[in-house]
Amino acid sequence: MTASVLLAGCDTDQVSLASNAKANQPVPPKLIAAMAEKNMDLQSPILVRLFKQEAELEVWKQTRSGQFALLKTYPICRWSGDLGPKVREGDRQAPEGFYSINPGQMNPQSAYYLSFNTGYPNAFDKALGRTGSQLMVHGDCSSRGCYAMTDEQIAEIYSLGRESFFGGQKAFQLQAYPFRMTPVNMAKHRNNPNMPFWKMIKEGYDHFEVTRQEPKVDFCEKKYVFDAAKPADAKRDPVFDASAKCPAYVIPEEIASAVREKETRDQAEYARLVAKGTPVARMNTGIDGGMNKVFAAKIPEGSTGLSESAEGTTLQMLAMAKAPGTIPGHVNPPKPNLDAVAAAPAPQEEPVVAVPATSTRVASTQPAERSQDKSGEKSGGFFSNLGRKMGLGTADTTATTPPPQATASVAPAHTTPTPPTAASRLKAAVTRFVPGHDKSRDATKDAAKEAPKPAVAARPAEPAKPDTRLAQTRPALKPSVSDGAGEATQIMGAAPVISSNSFDSRFGAMK
Repeated sequence: MTASVLLAGCDTDQVSLASNAKANQPVPPKLIAAMAEKNMDLQSPILVRLFKQEAELEVWKQTRSGQFALLKTYPICRWSGDLGPKVREGDRQAPEGFYSINPGQMNPQSAYYLSFNTGYPNAFDKALGRTGSQLMVHGDCSSRGCYAMTDEQIAEIYSLGRESFFGGQKAFQLQAYPFRMTPVNMAKHRNNPNMPFWKMIKEGYDHFEVTRQEPKVDFCEKKYVFDAAKPADAKRDPVFDASAKCPAYVIPEEIASAVREKETRDQAEYARLVAKGTPVARMNTGIDGGMNKVFAAKIPEGSTGLSESAEGTTLQMLAMAKAPGTIPGHVNPPKPNLDAVAAAPAPQEEPVVAVPATSTRVASTQPAERSQDKSGEKSGGFFSNLGRKMGLGTADTTATTPPPQATASVAPAHTTPTPPTAASRLKAAVTRFVPGHDKSRDATKDAAKEAPKPAVAARPAEPAKPDTRLAQTRPALKPSVSDGAGEATQIMGAAPVISSNSFDSRFGAMK
């Protein structure tokens, strides 16, 4: 039984709060002090929001006034997939949408330290035929379709959820978004095919923003409905079915009007940003998810993946920041899917003149002869045309002469003190076809004829394409940069090495 639970990892779902030491770690004193400052009770309800692009998880808690306030923001150590909802089993996508977490979804026996099940698929997902199961928020900083935190982070989040259940909350809401649903982010991603879905869940985002209350979520006609209530003349509450026609319902006017006002402001700002030419966010095809910059800064060759474009502090500025938790040795940053890049159709090959990255000189085995060719560059087109009119050449003669912009940066080996006169150029063009003419000039011309067609090189250099051979030289797993614990190599399923400041060491007496 124990072995099967460890092997299942992210796919486990032990349905109890349990009584092991990890699941019963107390809420840290700093968080309790923050609750006191914000007028919150230890066991008041919570609400969780996740943002992929920013790689952040927020825990909100209800204050004594009845509204929710932000308690703490946790950087996400790793999440999977791309921006957009999960669609099918095995697509490695972390879900997006609104989900409900009850005590039965808390998993104290997780192989990834602690976890809770997101509840995917919800009724909306099922109505669309979406598949997948056991999508978790867990520790271990490793993800295959989940949202992964460090062990220390998930211990805090788990304890906050546990206390809310002890206080009487039947389930807490999990809201998962591709990014913060601001006008600037909507403008940046305006061409994304997921935009209709994102606009729909933005309604729920706006309901929470204007009310600071957990929005009531229903589904009908394969769409989300937020804060629906029965009409004034109705005798009972509306009954919703995700696949059926929507029943008669209303949204309370105080909520509806506040949401309309916010939407009007957001739309005006969105239109202004689009009219101003706000760049569309680049598509990160092949990047598997993201990682918060504070973790990427601690990992060799660290990359934040999709969160790279989010506004905020750069990795260099965060190089000395303390990572909130132990980063295991098997964690690797997001990187391009080289298999997908290799499978893409190759561009048509064209002959080009190689240009080394460290030099502006055009590659050649005979630079001296090339400089001689350059000395006659200005007159090449004229005498080639003259030769064709006289029947002494072909159209390919001028194809080997690079245009000035292609070789303008090449320093000639020597320069001619006095430019040749028109008469001398004409004489040279005619005598090259007469026996006994100057052999040195003939050698120069022949070298030009035998060279590859550099006319193609005059085209602007295309961006460098990923070299799939790099996958053979990079290790599959990156070493970790942990705080005080050194580099760790941990076999999946084995007990993690606990640092001196970890929760288990601080509360080991409870085991």
